[in-house]
Amino acid sequence: MDPMIATLHRYLQQAREALLWKIDGVSEYDARRPLVPTGTNLLGLVKHMAGVEAAYFGETFGRPFPEPMPWMDDDAEWNADMWATPAESRDDIIALYRRVWAHADETIAALPADGAGTVAWWGDEPVTLHQILVHVTAEIHRHAGHADIVRELIDGEVGVRANLSNLPPAEREWWPGYHDRLEKAAQTFRD
Repeated sequence: MDPMIATLHRYLQQAREALLWKIDGVSEYDARRPLVPTGTNLLGLVKHMAGVEAAYFGETFGRPFPEPMPWMDDDAEWNADMWATPAESRDDIIALYRRVWAHADETIAALPADGAGTVAWWGDEPVTLHQILVHVTAEIHRHAGHADIVRELIDGEVGVRANLSNLPPAEREWWPGYHDRLEKAAQTFRD
């Protein structure tokens, strides 16, 4: 594999794993519940990324993902890809996403960096595998960040993975004081 593609693929995989780690260990309710006004929830982010990767690494390069995803159809309800219905289990959505990874990884392995495709929803714009890898990696990292915040709201769990919080090595008891200090600093700018 081209070293540039291998590097991008590694970052894509790290983001995939971070996103799935955010859902690990939470209750079924917490995996699904919307914690911000726009309805963002952990399981919906996974479902969304399954559709995104299936489309960008599948349809774009003439390698459609073989399973139906009705929530991605043109006539689907708005945001149908951003939440799990009661009939969609967490295990099924996670397994689907892992199958999408495998399909996407086959596309990544089969094409050179300048492998050509077209993105229909961009007006049939010609693209390369390199461009799509950058685009999808950026998108999944963005959504992993959303998942990080949602998970922190659920139970305070933060970080890139289980043993890497990427935060200062403070005890949990330190954070409320830090939060209060920031709030007081912000209050000085209140009208």
